[in-house]
Amino acid sequence: MNSLTTLAGLLLAILLTACDQPPAEKPLQYSRAPAGVVTPTYRLAIHPLHNPQKLSEAYQPLIDHLNRQLNGVQIELEASRDYPTYEKKFRAREPAFLLPNPWQTAQAMKVGYHVIAMAGDAEDFKGIFITRKDSGIKLPADLKGKVVSYPSPTALAAAIMPQYFLHAKGIDINRDVQNVYVGSQESSIMNVYLGKSAAGATWPPPWRLFQKDHPAEAAQLQLIWETPPLINNSVMVRDDVPEVVRTQVTKFLLELTQTPQGKTILASMETSRFHGADDASYGVVTNYIQRFEKEVRLVESK
Repeated sequence: MNSLTTLAGLLLAILLTACDQPPAEKPLQYSRAPAGVVTPTYRLAIHPLHNPQKLSEAYQPLIDHLNRQLNGVQIELEASRDYPTYEKKFRAREPAFLLPNPWQTAQAMKVGYHVIAMAGDAEDFKGIFITRKDSGIKLPADLKGKVVSYPSPTALAAAIMPQYFLHAKGIDINRDVQNVYVGSQESSIMNVYLGKSAAGATWPPPWRLFQKDHPAEAAQLQLIWETPPLINNSVMVRDDVPEVVRTQVTKFLLELTQTPQGKTILASMETSRFHGADDASYGVVTNYIQRFEKEVRLVESK
């Protein structure tokens, strides 16, 4: 009997102790929407201007700014490890918003995206060639028999335009040089620094960023040639995104130059400003690619 009384007392004590304990702590959740309301979220996918970490560092301030301004929706930044991955995403109509290069812009139009702005000045969209200062390369002909690095065969400013430049200088880019596609703008530059390629193609924003981030390495390199400019990267929206969301995003992009904070955000992206633009603005790209494919190579292998 005593043992039963003792057991009952022990069970009672355990139950009373459990009642006195506070409930398990739950992680705090932060939301602009009332409890139970799901805020619609749209992804902005940016083509591989930089590696994913550097892309996030450059563009997350823009995403944060948009999210402070937007009413009832949120934007998420999406990076891609390489050009084929990015192009697969928009061809599947996955992201709601895109920041593609001009060639990708023309491709995205085919699957229902439309241009709402141009990112940066058209004059800044040009191909440039980087060489080591001790390379001895002075003329395009000096590249014959050597390796040239590019981010991707579909990189307009950093592959297509430089190859057209070499073609115009009498270089058969399919026979006279060895073309190596290394995945990113920074990799194209680093291949030159490491001596893996005699010249690397890129475009001005990544080169400016490389000079800031890697001054010692950049001091051993030089910009040797540049192509004529074309038209800069676009901002696009998928055709099923509500008009009110499209209008808000366009407005806030175009207004960035009007405040010190906006100018700081633009500087982090190496972008002067966003300009108004539409699908028709990119007709020059279609004409350019037609000439390039006729005279040099196909942009994509069939």
